[in-house]
Amino acid sequence: MYATQSATSELMDAFERQRRVMFAVILRNIRTRFFGHGLGYLIALAWPLAHTLMIITLFVFNSRMAPVGESTLLFIATGAVPFQAQAYLSTFMMTSVLQNRTLFSLPEVKVMDVMLASIVLEVLSSCVVVLILLIIGWSLGENLTPRDIEQAAYAYAAAILLGIGVGFFNGTLALAVPMWSLVYALLRILLWFASGTIFLPDNLPEPYRTMQSYNPIAQSIEWMRFAYYDGVGVGFLDRAYVMEFAIGAIFMSLLVERMTRGHLLALR
Repeated sequence: MYATQSATSELMDAFERQRRVMFAVILRNIRTRFFGHGLGYLIALAWPLAHTLMIITLFVFNSRMAPVGESTLLFIATGAVPFQAQAYLSTFMMTSVLQNRTLFSLPEVKVMDVMLASIVLEVLSSCVVVLILLIIGWSLGENLTPRDIEQAAYAYAAAILLGIGVGFFNGTLALAVPMWSLVYALLRILLWFASGTIFLPDNLPEPYRTMQSYNPIAQSIEWMRFAYYDGVGVGFLDRAYVMEFAIGAIFMSLLVERMTRGHLLALR
């Protein structure tokens, strides 16, 4: 019994240590993200909104109609929200590791602590952005309520899980190859236009449609649109593939991080 109590006490102490470290890293990320001041973090919330509104403006300016439904704002939003949920998670989990790598010299701070802190911060930020987007839509008279709220929640959660999986991979790789952060930033721009945020992958001709079906980002976007538009994604959407890819990426990234932890930290 004494051994059990001792093990429980050690486990609780470990959780408390990790909680304190994660909270400190979250505060540090908020203060250093922009301009070295906490208020600069508001730009991090405005950035994805600006991207979405810019694409909507371009659609309206060019008199382009949404390929499905009657609302351009709703169509772009259903593509932008899942894309940005995974893109910002996968990006800032990586940049957080690079920006905080000097902290790894402290015995209390681990790479995993920094990544987990980034996950918490980015998920909360993403939820705030979605809320602001909903308020903007409602103020413009747009009905942004999905026809299937449950599927919309699942699609959003899947996009977050996908972002975590890719973020673990990016964070681990960036420790070994810092240049990867720049490569991924450029790749993210390409993925924004190529993953279905402004078009329906299901409408592509073969073989491009089949090629897109292997893109988990396109699948997560199609999943979200399935929750809004009746008949969208039929024959294209594969929910299991998105989940399997995300969980597989998390598992493999954690395995690689654990196997190379000593070597990566030696490179800092």
